[in-house]
Parts: sequence; C-alpha cells; structure tokens
Amino acid sequence: MKPYVICHMMSSVDGHALTDGWDRAVKKQADATYERLAERFEFDAWACGRVTMEEIAHGEGYPTGVAQAPIPRTHHFAKRDASKYAIAIDPQGKVAWKKNEALDSHVVAVLTEGVSDDYLTHLQNIGASYVFGGKDELDLAAVLELLNAELGIERLVVEGGPHVSGSFVAAGLVDEISVLIIPLVDGRGAHPASFEIAERVWQQPLYLKLDAAEAQNDGSVWLRYRRG
Repeated sequence: MKPYVICHMMSSVDGHALTDGWDRAVKKQADATYERLAERFEFDAWACGRVTMEEIAHGEGYPTGVAQAPIPRTHHFAKRDASKYAIAIDPQGKVAWKKNEALDSHVVAVLTEGVSDDYLTHLQNIGASYVFGGKDELDLAAVLELLNAELGIERLVVEGGPHVSGSFVAAGLVDEISVLIIPLVDGRGAHPASFEIAERVWQQPLYLKLDAAEAQNDGSVWLRYRRG
C-alpha cells in the first residue's frame, strides 16, 4: 500500500517553475502563499529532490575516510515516531546534511546502493534515516510502499523540483496535482516546466479532472486536479 501522493507545484502563467530572476517581493509573496496552501493537505511527509534539499540543508560537504568497515545496504530508521518526515530523493547521496531535521521534519534519505560508506556513516552519526530504492536507479513505487509500511506515511506531498515531480508522474504514482499559478510571464524558454519527464520514460499524457480553482488575494490562482 502506498501513501496518497500530491504534487504541489508553483509556476508562472507560461508554466515555468524556477523562481530565480523573479522580483524578490513577488517571489516572497508567492512562497508564502505556496506554503500556506500546502499546509491544507494535512500531510505527514514531504519530498524534494537533491537540488532543493541542498538549499534547505546549507551543507558544505560531509566527513570522508570515517567509515570503519563496509556498511550493509539495508534500510536504517533512526526515528519512527516523527510528526513529519522530509523525504530527500538523493540517489547518489550528495546532500550534505548538518542535522537530522529539515524544516522541523525528520530526514529520510532515499538512496541507491552505490552511495559511499562514508555518506551512510555520516547519516548515522547525525541521526538521520535512509532507505535504499534500488541498486543503480530508484524504484519509486517500492520506496512509497516501504515508507508506508515502515513509517506509517499516508499522505505525501511532492514539492519538486520539476524532475522529481516528473518522475512521480511518469511512474504513475500521483493521485492529485496542485499548481499555484503566479501572475507573471517568465518568458525564458530554456527554463524547466513544472513537470520534466525524461523522454526514455515518457509513455503518455496524464489526464486530469479539475477538482477546485481558487483565486488568491495576491492575484495567483490555485488549481487542484485529480487523476482523470
């Protein structure tokens, strides 16, 4: 059994998801609205990819040469009773966590078996949890079932970036899509869309049914869709 999965995104009117280059005041207001709306999902875990988690972690590397012996590639749960979990989609083990919490949520790193023993030692030393999602590539469906079975996670909000959200969509794991449309046109065609799906895994469009549309006081519009 997997958790109920909600992709919660924010984009410009023309569908671009990266906010760098936006006016600071606009970005600050958009971020505040986005976070306020996310809380309405009453989730018990949220997930982001490596790039976003690195921004949250503010790390500067982790100790190397500290592993005393090879570490078995078995799941490690340092905490099973957290009020919320931060699920870090980090296949290569690159996020340099300083502590075992991110935004008041217990860190659970989702890794492949190719990560270094030093990285696993570091996660154990700071009291973070980690799970393995595959030998070389992540099986997100298996990861979700594991998180539900081991940690009781029932509602997961995927907050990006675009490639992580696209991966969940491509795997057929998304139950609901939430998009906050910010009243601006980005115009940078090279910037990623809200959902980026690798061509090798793309199969067909995900058809949706509009569930709700709410105008916000700042001029943005919150759209919620369920699988069609």
